[in-house]
Amino acid sequence: MQWTDRELTAWLDELLPAERMSAFESQLRTDSALRARVVVLIRHRDQGGNTIGEIWQRSRLSCPVRTELGGYLLGTLSPDAAAYIEFHMNTVGCRVCQANLHDLEEQSTQSGQVPDRRRRFFESSAGLLRSESEPRQFRE
Repeated sequence: MQWTDRELTAWLDELLPAERMSAFESQLRTDSALRARVVVLIRHRDQGGNTIGEIWQRSRLSCPVRTELGGYLLGTLSPDAAAYIEFHMNTVGCRVCQANLHDLEEQSTQSGQVPDRRRRFFESSAGLLRSESEPRQFRE
């Protein structure tokens, strides 16, 4: 199987989809030429080689922000924005965004617990709160 430099870089950043990462690592164990390519890429990165593509990928400039992922879960995004997120998640297979989406899904299922938790925090700190009309006492 042939691997592009972009895929090798994605592997270094742990951004390949799990299936591709597994296939790559299996081949890497037996293919000395592939290992040599990885060594060259690592050396290039360590020497500060930065292309626009590398910066774009490392900075995840094409990744939607968490609020957009939340809007996707709620179904409030425009059809174009929702289609892009589906493409980004399913075709590109961005593991960072998949993890963010999974985290948001878990948070939404636990939303019933949040008000109770807030209430308990408030009750435990009620004695520490002062009204704005109370004068502050400063120690000298």
